[in-house]
Amino acid sequence: MLKTSLAIAAALTIGAAPLAAQVAEDPAPTESEATAPAAATPDGDAADAAASTEAEDTRTFSPVNFDVNEDLENILLLDLSNGQRVAIRLKPDWAPHHVERIKTLTRQGFYDGVIFHRVIDGFMAQTGDPTGTGTGGSQLPDIAEEFNRMPHVRGTVSMARAASEDSANSQFFIVFYPRLNLDNNYTNFGRVISNMAAVDAIQRGEPPANPTRVLQASIAADNKPVPAMPAPQVQQDISIDDLNAPIGN
Repeated sequence: MLKTSLAIAAALTIGAAPLAAQVAEDPAPTESEATAPAAATPDGDAADAAASTEAEDTRTFSPVNFDVNEDLENILLLDLSNGQRVAIRLKPDWAPHHVERIKTLTRQGFYDGVIFHRVIDGFMAQTGDPTGTGTGGSQLPDIAEEFNRMPHVRGTVSMARAASEDSANSQFFIVFYPRLNLDNNYTNFGRVISNMAAVDAIQRGEPPANPTRVLQASIAADNKPVPAMPAPQVQQDISIDDLNAPIGN
């Protein structure tokens, strides 16, 4: 199945199409159609019900707490293969079901070893697919959208999805620079609160030639230590001739 991508237009019109057919400057973060139901547009009574539900939204939108020593149950730690640890403040008051999903998968070890498979310079870094192709997800059911008014600014952590608004599953992305055209179209559920420089250092590409990997994802309250970095690969059976070879050979 062709990978689904969503075009971001000035009017915020979003439609599904093969990646090769997209003309948007920055294709939106997506997941495969295979993990998502078909999109549906409400009309008539359904549209009125949707509007009523939106009007009754009682969520609060508290500011981001940047103190890494407070509310450890809502801090996601990503230990990356570039040797850095990133701290992300999860915001259950913005998107409770998405935060619950991230915590569940994290504590299952789902994100350990997963690469950043789609990293667009000046836009975002996307991860959360164990296949590394952008078409995979978890065995858990997809999540209904929890769009909110919090803006997609630098450091925002938001959920990727396919054409259907209710198709988020496991993939998420971190925004490099403000992308306000994603607001109310993707579920913003957190913010990087420590070491955004490590996010900036994630290898670019779709996929990158040498992708940055999440060695370990954990919740700060679980107090998991930073994992040992993999030992660098060393050429075996180096002979005396190899050592004496002229530089450049």
